[in-house]
Amino acid sequence: MTINQQIQHIQVSGIRRFDEAISEVPDIIKLTVGEPDLPTPAHIKKVAIQAIRDDWTHYSPLMGFAALQTAASNYFQKKYGLTYAPSEIIATVGATEAVATTLMTILNPGDAVLLPTPAYTSYKPVVSIANANLITIDTTRDGYKLPPATLQATLEAHRSERLKALILNYPTNPTGVTYTHAELAALLPIIKAAGLFVISDEIYSELTYEQPHTAFATLYPEKTITINGLSKSHAMTGWRLGFIMAPTNLITEMKKTHQYLVTSTSSISQAAGIEALTHGFEDGPDMRKIYQQRRDYLVKRLSEIGFNYIYPTGAFYAFVQVPQHFPGNSWQFATQLANEAHVAVIPGSAFGETGEGWFRISYAASQAALRESMNRLATWYAATTTKED
Repeated sequence: MTINQQIQHIQVSGIRRFDEAISEVPDIIKLTVGEPDLPTPAHIKKVAIQAIRDDWTHYSPLMGFAALQTAASNYFQKKYGLTYAPSEIIATVGATEAVATTLMTILNPGDAVLLPTPAYTSYKPVVSIANANLITIDTTRDGYKLPPATLQATLEAHRSERLKALILNYPTNPTGVTYTHAELAALLPIIKAAGLFVISDEIYSELTYEQPHTAFATLYPEKTITINGLSKSHAMTGWRLGFIMAPTNLITEMKKTHQYLVTSTSSISQAAGIEALTHGFEDGPDMRKIYQQRRDYLVKRLSEIGFNYIYPTGAFYAFVQVPQHFPGNSWQFATQLANEAHVAVIPGSAFGETGEGWFRISYAASQAALRESMNRLATWYAATTTKED
């Protein structure tokens, strides 16, 4: 075998594969990738342009500019009560690199990682590349959240394995659900007793609608690794700027992994990040109001059309059930929808076996695109239901 066998056993994510597969459909409306349609705020772009003019075009320190670390420390303290020192924060190439750096640092071959599912596509492949084992926890019977009893039962069922970490992503991609403070606190005694690290991916923390976001590290600072970034909160997906926040003993080791993966993140993106974190405190809440209006419109239309869905309390996704009369799987459903109605969604199977039978809609799209896509979906659904009858 000429290459790493673990690489041969993984593939490009189902999100990207499906998005590429339907991209050539004429007049397609894409509700696929989690890509904010809103522009990066003007004050951030202005600072980045000035940084180019001022020749911020060289390597930064490995962990990021000190000014960025300080800005991030202050921002996340004010937002969520996190108490990371600037030296406990690494600027990464998006939250995706933060996930990879974290897992590749803490995992030894044969370690086991717990993951509630359905789940975002980036976690499983990196666990595999690290030669560790992934233990998935089906949340479909528990409102797509992880309850204490289920976590305890999973730990007992896998006592013989080297359990190392639990990954929590909330608000959650693909379902749009999130956890209350009480729900997170109820998990804490079990996590502590098991000695688990918690990798808390909170990239959608700014987009929590009916309640304040609780950062898990405020409950369990000693062994929580917090992942966040500016992609969703400030519409900066293309800037590729994320953060790992963790206690000093962990950050010291993660710095090494980060260096050999990417050296450092873009200096221009960091200049933009300093501005976003220093003067963009209300950028996220302003965008959240827009997404909440879109969510309310979307769920109203889905209900009127006749779809079942998980009510989204965060992020900008709705997880919708494939109609029971449809004869195929979620990939076939999404393909037919794209080809016949010219509306693109992501099949639930992209998020693991427990996502099968569902599909994800991203409402990080314009109101006009949402309105037209729902009109098309309603017409198509009515026609397919009539055929089936």
